[in-house]
Amino acid sequence: MSEKRWLLAAGVLTGLCAVLLTFAGNPVNMGFCIACFLRDIAGGLGLHRAAAVQYLRPEIVGLVWGASLMALWRREFLPRGGSSPLLRFFLGFGVMVGALVFLGCPLRMVLRLSGGDLNALAGLLGFFAGILAGVAFLKRGFTLGRNYRQKKAEGLAMPLGVLALLPLLLTAPAFLFFSAEGPGSLHALVLLSLAAGLAVGAAAQRTRLCMAGGIRDVVLFRDATLLSGFLAIFLAALLGNLALGNFHLSLADQPIAHTDGLWNFLGMTAVGLGSTLLGGCPLRQLILTGEGDSDAACAVLGMIAGAAFCHNFGLASSAAGPTLPGMAACTSSLVLMAVIGLCHSAKSA
Repeated sequence: MSEKRWLLAAGVLTGLCAVLLTFAGNPVNMGFCIACFLRDIAGGLGLHRAAAVQYLRPEIVGLVWGASLMALWRREFLPRGGSSPLLRFFLGFGVMVGALVFLGCPLRMVLRLSGGDLNALAGLLGFFAGILAGVAFLKRGFTLGRNYRQKKAEGLAMPLGVLALLPLLLTAPAFLFFSAEGPGSLHALVLLSLAAGLAVGAAAQRTRLCMAGGIRDVVLFRDATLLSGFLAIFLAALLGNLALGNFHLSLADQPIAHTDGLWNFLGMTAVGLGSTLLGGCPLRQLILTGEGDSDAACAVLGMIAGAAFCHNFGLASSAAGPTLPGMAACTSSLVLMAVIGLCHSAKSA
């Protein structure tokens, strides 16, 4: 089967799994959301105390370990790292700030569109603008430096840490936090969530599925192969939502969304720019983590820290709209990303 057909199949699988998870109990238009799920995990571990968004999402365990198992089977588990890990941490932090101003990662942006949420159109335009800015830096020679082969223990550290969430979820010790209401209280059965994560993680590893990479490749190389997976997710989820009666075309009254077009745009601009500089969207960072990439793991840890910071200091948006601290943090994240882009470009002099 050709690479494009593999990508189409992976996209259809991802879209259908997202619709299934929503039908089985996940929040509406949130069958998968890397930003939201990492935020919930941060809350479940007590890194923030926003009571409505605390749960150890098994989908994240599945995504990482689906990628790990597929990489091991294909002999692509290659522990590596050392490519500006601290900068990747801060870029991941900034990506999470942008995602929580918008209220979703690129994957949820597509799922929101497939559910009829017109606010996500502003996010899509911002995501595209951020990727265009990132491509401009790439054309100037941007790089975070080469990575190096590492020992297997280094590559396994983050996947094993993620795996430890599963027994914690199943035993629910008293030191963890679980939402009694709000998005964190809405979830599918653990086994279903884990199975869906494993399937999508394996498919994403096999196909290099990436929300940001699809647009980047079209702009840089006129290659729409990766973009086909992006479109397949949308179409599969759209058809699933139509079949289940979950398609509601409107701006107002969309679940876990706000109608401020400017900050939907700018939030996803930060996500698009940061993802391009990192070399992949939040989903792709999880998949690379599963392959043993400790640099991607640093970006994921930055996202978790960013989620905790956003909810501890009132940066995250709500249905009422973005907050003033959130606007300031998103703007600061864009500035920081631009500085990193300029300082690490060969033509910056």
